[in-house]
Amino acid sequence: MRHGGGHSRSGPPTCAGNIDPDLDATALAAGYADGGAVALSVLTEPDHFGALPDDLPSARSSTILPVLRKDFIIHRAQVWQTRAMGADAVLLIAAILDDALLSDLVATATQAGLDALVEIHAPKEAARALASGAQLIGVNNRDLATFEVDLGVAERIRPLLDNGVVTVAESGVSSPEGAARMRAAGYDAVLVGEAAVRSGDPARFIASLREAAR
Repeated sequence: MRHGGGHSRSGPPTCAGNIDPDLDATALAAGYADGGAVALSVLTEPDHFGALPDDLPSARSSTILPVLRKDFIIHRAQVWQTRAMGADAVLLIAAILDDALLSDLVATATQAGLDALVEIHAPKEAARALASGAQLIGVNNRDLATFEVDLGVAERIRPLLDNGVVTVAESGVSSPEGAARMRAAGYDAVLVGEAAVRSGDPARFIASLREAAR
């Protein structure tokens, strides 16, 4: 099972609060790579998550791992901006995009040479993600309205996704047991952010997830 690492300087007040205002993106990215992560997820949204303009370039410069830009992408121009920033992939959140725009942004990402990770949360969004042409689909275990986390969300949605797509379980994996559970549910990867930042030893934490999910 493959594992990606994400990082955040802060979270919304109703979510996790400040995670690490003094986060060193370069050092954290290097720690993820040392632990065996296969990709990095880097927040670039400043208003709600406190990202700084240099976070993605800093992370990019510290490792050869592919980098996912995590932001609220709602326009084609942002997809091309993502490529200009040096990212390899872009997050597209199905809940904030209608069907036509979601499909358009997936196609634009392909034109830009980027992978598009289409994020869903509800069973009804599975069909939308597949119809958009997405080949990489993430299931967010965190309810965007209540911020409650339930790994059962990913378990319930996985059977609705074609075996031909790469699947990623997002949010809520804070232990080796959680990683093993997502592996058992059929996921190809997990995206971990807050737990890795709070672990104190990102390399060891990521390594423990990899071992549990073999």
